[in-house]
Amino acid sequence: MAASTHTVTNQAPPLVGYDVFTSDRALAEAVERHLAPDLLAEARDELGLLGRATGSAQVREWGEQANEHPPRLRTHDRYGRRVDEVLFHPAWHRLLGKSVSAGLTDAWGRPGGHVRRAAGFLVMSQAEAGHGCPVSMTHAAVPALRAEPELAAVWEPAALSHVYERELRPVAEKPGALLGMAMTEKQGGSDVRSNTTEARPLAADGEYVLTGHKWFCSAPMSDAFLVLAQAPGGLTCFLVPRVLADGSRNAFAIQRLKDKLGNRSNASAEVEFDGTTWARRVGEEGRGVRTIMGMVAATRLDCVLGSAALMRQAVAQAVHHASYRSAFGGLLVEKPLMRNVLADLALESEAATALGMRLAAAYDATDTDSRVGTGGGDHPADTRGGSDPEQERALLRITVPAAKYWVTKRCTPVVAEALECLGGNGYVEESGMPRLLRESPLNSVWEGSGNVQALDVVRVLRTEPAALDALLREVGAARGADHRLDRAIRGLLVELADLEGIEARARRVTERIALVLQGALLVRWAPPEVADAFCAARLGGDGGAAFGTLPHTLALRAVVERARAVV
Repeated sequence: MAASTHTVTNQAPPLVGYDVFTSDRALAEAVERHLAPDLLAEARDELGLLGRATGSAQVREWGEQANEHPPRLRTHDRYGRRVDEVLFHPAWHRLLGKSVSAGLTDAWGRPGGHVRRAAGFLVMSQAEAGHGCPVSMTHAAVPALRAEPELAAVWEPAALSHVYERELRPVAEKPGALLGMAMTEKQGGSDVRSNTTEARPLAADGEYVLTGHKWFCSAPMSDAFLVLAQAPGGLTCFLVPRVLADGSRNAFAIQRLKDKLGNRSNASAEVEFDGTTWARRVGEEGRGVRTIMGMVAATRLDCVLGSAALMRQAVAQAVHHASYRSAFGGLLVEKPLMRNVLADLALESEAATALGMRLAAAYDATDTDSRVGTGGGDHPADTRGGSDPEQERALLRITVPAAKYWVTKRCTPVVAEALECLGGNGYVEESGMPRLLRESPLNSVWEGSGNVQALDVVRVLRTEPAALDALLREVGAARGADHRLDRAIRGLLVELADLEGIEARARRVTERIALVLQGALLVRWAPPEVADAFCAARLGGDGGAAFGTLPHTLALRAVVERARAVV
């Protein structure tokens, strides 16, 4: 009898039912590297639980549903009163509840909190990236709130809470709260000093009313927002709650939701302040940029982590597919050219993870209350304890914009190449790869596009010598271990010795900083086959412009095997 025409063979099974954390060797090793030994057992348990949930069919389905049913704007209730609410599919709330309950808004002051939280954010973002926006905003708002201790006393406990409460009520009545941000205006974009939103002081000290229009408001369903507006003393940061203490709604008109390329599950909005919008000043008048930069720096790190998550998931899917799919007489993963492509992608993913987690460890070293635990490091860059907080703070000042520039730029080509590894199957929505691809450019745009990051690096080089010293100490810890890395460090020093015309070279300089830093981290901490391949292709010039052009003499099989997600 002839075989059925609908018999399915030679198809990879879905990549579900696995531990997203434990299967990511680069991530799991980074957590062990950067946490004190007395924190490791608890952290492994937490992250393993989250990793198994993230890899489950149920949570993956939530991610699909949240994107298939995007948020809707409800401006008025049935009686004609403005409510300005954003309605989400239940899957969105389940994803947010999972992330909040896992502590992904709770890092500040928690022992090893930034490393643990960064690892969890990287894991959960692989299930669905859009819900990471309010998670990131809420986490990052804490440094800005601390500029106004009275406000921080009310809002910080709610932001750090492990309880997700979706209803809009006064913060005093809520066990947990989310915070968003509204900085950008249509005439200025990243140039926030050109903002025209006006803040008029009220009689009570620190209270204002706002008039203006914000072109992008992140997470408009949040309980409060950090907003920049022009006060009499200059550009100032404000907290704008959705619900006032007496239970009435603040004047916060959502004009429309943005129709975006990707990030479909998440709402981004234009909002209007009509002259009656009540706001509370955060920090001093005229110091708004300085006040909110702590939030921006933290969200920029989340851009790095979010891009690392997209890369990791794309690479895991590609390796998984190639491990099951046969063509031309054998498994794709055994074909030399496909192995070269997969190994090249895996290098990019591991380098992004190593860099993001190193920066999270630096945050732990600078967050005084979180530097708790035993164990120690053998050099300043080992942030399990004993690091110099000022040196780590200086390191963050230059490496966060450099990492944000480079890792987010690499995300889209990595995801696109990984999609191609699945062939036509990868171009079909059901594979999940198109959603990853649509998501991949976002982090490069969000919180300042590439030029903004590169120019920030240039400003640091010109004005903060301690930051350059910290960077050179960090990469110097790996000197002598690989001749290609040593040569790249020397080349970087030559590049930085002449700041003439550096603005036009800002992208080149920033790229080289990021690559040298990634190379140094991999030489110190990754397996030899990973470090060797990275230094050969990214620092030694022994690789082409496209993925899959690594020297064939490298240990590529071991690199690919390390990237495999074990089901």
